[in-house]
Amino acid sequence: MGEIFAGRYELIDPIGRGGVGAVWRAWDHRRRRYVAAKVLQQSDAHTLLRFVREQALRIDHPHVLAPASWAANDDKVLFTMDLVNGGSLAHLIGDYGPLPPRFVCTLLDQLLAGLTAVHAEGVVHRDIKPANILLESTGTGRPHLRLSDFGIAMRKGEPRLTETNYVVGTPGYFAPEQMLGAEPDFPADLFAVGLVAVYLLTGTKPDAEALVGHFAQHGIPSAPEGVPEPLWHVLASLVHPNPDSRFKTATGARKAVLAAVEMLPDSTLEDEVVEVFDHIGPLPAGFGPDGPLASEDPSGTPTSGAAVGGGATGHGSMSDTGSFQLAPPEPSTPPTPTPAPASTPAPVPMPTQTPPPLPAYEPTAAVRPEYPATRPYTAGPHPVPAPSPHGATVAAPAAAPPAPYRKPGPPAKVAVPVLIVALLCIAVGVWALVSA
Repeated sequence: MGEIFAGRYELIDPIGRGGVGAVWRAWDHRRRRYVAAKVLQQSDAHTLLRFVREQALRIDHPHVLAPASWAANDDKVLFTMDLVNGGSLAHLIGDYGPLPPRFVCTLLDQLLAGLTAVHAEGVVHRDIKPANILLESTGTGRPHLRLSDFGIAMRKGEPRLTETNYVVGTPGYFAPEQMLGAEPDFPADLFAVGLVAVYLLTGTKPDAEALVGHFAQHGIPSAPEGVPEPLWHVLASLVHPNPDSRFKTATGARKAVLAAVEMLPDSTLEDEVVEVFDHIGPLPAGFGPDGPLASEDPSGTPTSGAAVGGGATGHGSMSDTGSFQLAPPEPSTPPTPTPAPASTPAPVPMPTQTPPPLPAYEPTAAVRPEYPATRPYTAGPHPVPAPSPHGATVAAPAAAPPAPYRKPGPPAKVAVPVLIVALLCIAVGVWALVSA
């Protein structure tokens, strides 16, 4: 079994690594489902403030993968997201190379739809690239894209966390105005979307610097090989060096893409079928589709899950999750002994008395609990009814008192320092802006 984080998230196996932390496949014991958990690697104030910004995003959209919850444990913090197991666009290009234009248009439409929801919240992503665009494992069906990794995203007007003349993001996907130190804005995200689309259509990473130079010297370049002319007109507007010449909004770019699709040739049987398959891999031993599996001790007796049958001691065994598994008590009516025949000179056979049949005893629901395998704690050991005299009624044990309620979230000793550090960092940023 994996490490339990904050009493709720069971870390199973690492599935990726981001700029500030590792991403794990985890089991959420409260919601009883698998999630992706991003665990913060560093604990300095600068990284912590970025972490606070990222986990604070709550964008509910089918094509956006934003944080869903967070937790803290000692000096570590994590936040969770939906588990997306189809890999990224970088994996897809590695598997197939250039993709069919209509397939790319479907992905581009979904990416712009998600980006529209992000921009509607006033957030600039600032790191759109193939590795940050994930896919559900839909097989050969319609692809489903999710825009992820908001580690360096920021709302327009918020204080910047980087020094002057320092640019954050991924080289090769910077907009020209970013390199000149301009404030992050929506057209910079659209520039990166255009480069991602060219990458999907050609199978090679575009040279953004060469594109900008060609625009400056010769105007709009001709369509790259494999890019249909109607679609290139849209992409050229996205990757234009001048932000004023690009689409103003993701919605406008999306409408242009849908119009270009109408002018593309129909798909033929010669077009390669693109399959988006599972890139995470099977669950490790001890885990199943519905969560952790019941373990067994060396004697082969299950220690979690269903109630344990067995001995006459009347004591329950504790499972690895803290739940008591009780064995059904023995029948309360002992067998009636057979009387010995009378001793006479002439032995006369005496009829033997047949013992009465043992009464069928079915434990009550209170004696045979069926707690789930992931019950975090119990209120205490459950009493087992003692054997009662023959004919007496077996009373069910009293129900255990309810467990004390514990508010969700991290303990105060962790949450308070985190909030104090975040407030200090924001104050320093505001002071730097005012004094600049």
